[in-house]
Amino acid sequence: MPHPYARLFAPPGARGFAVAGIIGRMPVAMANVGIITMLAATHGSYALAGAVAATFTLSMALIAPQVSRLADRHGQRRVLPPAAAISVVSLLAMLACVTFGAPSWALFASAVPAGTMPSMSAMSRARWTELHRGSPELRTAYAFESVADELTFITGPALSVVLSTAAFAQAGPLAAAAFLAVGVGLFTAQRGTEPPVRVPADRDGRRTRFLGLPLAVLILVLGAGGVIVGAVDVVAVAFAEELGAPGATGLVLSAYALGSAVSGLGFGALNPGGRPHVLLVAAVAGTAATTVPFLAVGGIAALAAAVFVSGLFFAPTMILVMTLVERIVPAERLTEGMTWALTGLTVGTAGGTFAAGTAVEGSGTTGGFLVAVAAGGAALAAVAAAAPLLGRAAADPEEGGETGGEPRTEEPRACGAPG
Repeated sequence: MPHPYARLFAPPGARGFAVAGIIGRMPVAMANVGIITMLAATHGSYALAGAVAATFTLSMALIAPQVSRLADRHGQRRVLPPAAAISVVSLLAMLACVTFGAPSWALFASAVPAGTMPSMSAMSRARWTELHRGSPELRTAYAFESVADELTFITGPALSVVLSTAAFAQAGPLAAAAFLAVGVGLFTAQRGTEPPVRVPADRDGRRTRFLGLPLAVLILVLGAGGVIVGAVDVVAVAFAEELGAPGATGLVLSAYALGSAVSGLGFGALNPGGRPHVLLVAAVAGTAATTVPFLAVGGIAALAAAVFVSGLFFAPTMILVMTLVERIVPAERLTEGMTWALTGLTVGTAGGTFAAGTAVEGSGTTGGFLVAVAAGGAALAAVAAAAPLLGRAAADPEEGGETGGEPRTEEPRACGAPG
């Protein structure tokens, strides 16, 4: 293991919550495709399957930041178990609806509360921040988390599809519910690494700035990155089918994930110096530039090589965004801020899938690739224009999170307590 990663896992309890966090985030990668596979098999309608899955994704995008806000305010161990329980029960209710032939509206009714699934990626990052705040290992921790995200999104969908097709239709979502219950249970049992609940600092009676322009820019950057990921997913399928080699789709998608994982591990090990907002502009510029060769590829091997190179910039972009979120967002709302950023990625991926699919229908694979190019250009324009603002926000304690609040000395209040 590279020395920076050895230091990363040196604190007591670090390995325990890291493993539990990986287990707990598997459902995010499994549930959506599991719902689609299940309903396509049982109801014979991709339109219904897609609509229910989209309802679940949108619900999670809206609810997950609120769950994270409660976790910041009341503590992870008091918020995560009930939130996960609501999601698990709702997923099981959906499976019961499928098993007993309930009407379609019941599927949507269960998909909405299933969106209380906590963002375990953000919860893990919050714990790493508490363990390594102000040290070089923090960026290494964010690198590890980015690679963990990549691994779950490589293995999760494939596992869900295999279970639902090889065992029984409900097996994929059922496994997602099981992963969520086990992962959250193990994670919250690791109390030694849980971030303390912080009382918001009183800054001359003013409310802490939170969802301001700097965080909005970072959400936009990850959203644009998500559009590129979603576009690559769709266009890879269409491109492979166009060449008569549909089985090669997996090679292309794996190349993108491999590029991101390799660069994430390397970035975390090398931990390059420099101001994060300047490095972010460089990473986004690389992302934008490496989408252009998509328009010139003529075969599967060339496309796989192109997406591998493009993937090399994805993990560093994610790491730098999270580094800036940690500096910009007040400490007492850190998990919520990270969840909003990750929500931008999720929404962007869904939007990229839709936009690229529409473009492929109208203009072929070139149209789909243009969606990725446009997203890269938009992200670069936004981050370049906002770079001075990001630099000031990261350096200003009034807008940053490094001194955002003091840990409470008393036990956190129960969820729903006043104040």
